[in-house]
Amino acid sequence: AGRTGKPLRGVGTVKRLAGWIVAALVVLTSAGAGVGALLLTPEMGTTLPQISVYSRGETVRVEPYLYCNVIDLNDCTKSNAQAQLSVSERYPVQLSVPSEIGRAPWRLLRVYADEGNTTTVFRPDSRLAVTIPTVDPQRGRVVGLAVQLLTLVQDENGELRDLPHAEWSVKLAWQ
Repeated sequence: AGRTGKPLRGVGTVKRLAGWIVAALVVLTSAGAGVGALLLTPEMGTTLPQISVYSRGETVRVEPYLYCNVIDLNDCTKSNAQAQLSVSERYPVQLSVPSEIGRAPWRLLRVYADEGNTTTVFRPDSRLAVTIPTVDPQRGRVVGLAVQLLTLVQDENGELRDLPHAEWSVKLAWQ
């Protein structure tokens, strides 16, 4: 017992309290991500955001390959449109995303000729443009790019993970 005569809190009580705090933070973070993504869901009649890629003096505007309702990931518009950009070893690709994408968490996926890929996740309001070398010393030539808008979901096992609710796809054509 402590000086006041009240029993001291045990380690189990402190761990339970910490668990509740972590659970509350996860719920608040998920709610924030959902609200942010909801703001990105277009209303009927509005245009969907586009990304742009630039290399060798050519700019290509890219429509979404896939764009889903963030609340219902089964409600999607799928164009299957993949843009194409001519590239060479000499010039990098300049990727630009609009603020509608940049203010949310988004992922850049680089696909290499050896079928490997790398991903970079950007936090909200951290990046609107990225310079991408067309050749990686270890992986070789980049043959494709994808930009994905992420949504935090809970799977059937209760685990939280991020899934894309929108994607823009670019094939790199080597010259």
